[in-house]
Amino acid sequence: MIEVDCRGLSCPEPVVRTKKALKDNAEIDVIVDNRASLENVKRYASAMKKAVNAVQEGSAWRISIR
Repeated sequence: MIEVDCRGLSCPEPVVRTKKALKDNAEIDVIVDNRASLENVKRYASAMKKAVNAVQEGSAWRISIR
């Protein structure tokens, strides 16, 4: 599993990086620091039929995609 750190990035970059990471990996964690990126990454992963779980960690969220 890999970790994709998208803190400080605005959409669509977190979704683009998530899509690229999912091409080569079945399980990834994406870290975002704004609600728009959180919702967009979760929506993309769900559309790809992936299991999604998001947990807030301080001022960021860790999105586990399986």
